[in-house]
Amino acid sequence: MSLFLNQEDGYYSLTTTGMIAFLIIMAVLVLLTAFFKKKESANANDGHRVEGKTGSGSFSAKQLVFSAAALALGFVTSYIKIIDMPWGGSVTLCSMLFVTLIGYWYGPKIGLTAGFAYGILQFLQGGGNFILSPIQVCMDYILAFASLGLSGFFSRKKNGLIKGYLTAIIVRGLFHTIGGYLYWMEYMPESFPQSISFLYPFAYNYSYLLIETIITIVILILPPVQNAMKRVKMLAAGEI
Repeated sequence: MSLFLNQEDGYYSLTTTGMIAFLIIMAVLVLLTAFFKKKESANANDGHRVEGKTGSGSFSAKQLVFSAAALALGFVTSYIKIIDMPWGGSVTLCSMLFVTLIGYWYGPKIGLTAGFAYGILQFLQGGGNFILSPIQVCMDYILAFASLGLSGFFSRKKNGLIKGYLTAIIVRGLFHTIGGYLYWMEYMPESFPQSISFLYPFAYNYSYLLIETIITIVILILPPVQNAMKRVKMLAAGEI
């Protein structure tokens, strides 16, 4: 179809050139974001320097290390599927938890940015081979996975990790469901009850999301896990 996109059987796929161009654009955006963030931090430090300290530079490095580690764990565990659902979708080994942890540690700004980056990783993992439209990509990858960063709005609340995780999963499922109604209804399997076919996108997405959520919440409410999560958050924030 073009230098960047192929069209076959009603859907689009990135060509090799398109994938390279996409990666270059993302790299430029990351570099620009890092540049302006560094400039902003430098200006802030000029206004209130403390003798013998370098401002927030080391803390930013810690944020980068912890966020990168969490994204890597989330990406790896997304391959570990413990349940395959009958209508599609899989329950993974708590992969979404690792992404929501970033928002829980550092707040919504960094959390949403990390979720966006994770969505790009998921898109490159397999979504780039099946594109129906740019809106479909946004619903299924960009917005859906960026919403995992909504946990950041609960970072300072009691039981903030659980509340933030639940909110993030519900919103992620909402974006997937909207995308399902817009683009995926014709791919509904014959095994799905035709009498409730209008529920297919909702059932498809929330079935595996909610099962993984239940498993994750059960793990999170265990006292040893709660203590470990509190300690990790303190470590991520540089408090210990």
